[in-house]
Amino acid sequence: MKKTIITVVGKDAVGIIAKVCTYLANNRINILDISQTIVQGYFNMMMIADMNDSSKPFGDVADELEQIGEEIGVVIKCQREDIFNSMHRV
Repeated sequence: MKKTIITVVGKDAVGIIAKVCTYLANNRINILDISQTIVQGYFNMMMIADMNDSSKPFGDVADELEQIGEEIGVVIKCQREDIFNSMHRV
């Protein structure tokens, strides 16, 4: 399974989740787990997604999600699960 960690951070606004999830669905990327919070008007979401069925390379997905983030005023970052785990190993 090709898992990716997607984080979304920024000022809360209507449609953030919808925009990100629509992109993922359109590219056959399955959300395995999702957590989101809003603290004093700031939106924070973390997703674990499975890219096995997507025809797009990881780099294209990461770039396109980053562009969507710029359009809606949030920061969207993608990391491969193995790299994420390596960076956060104690």
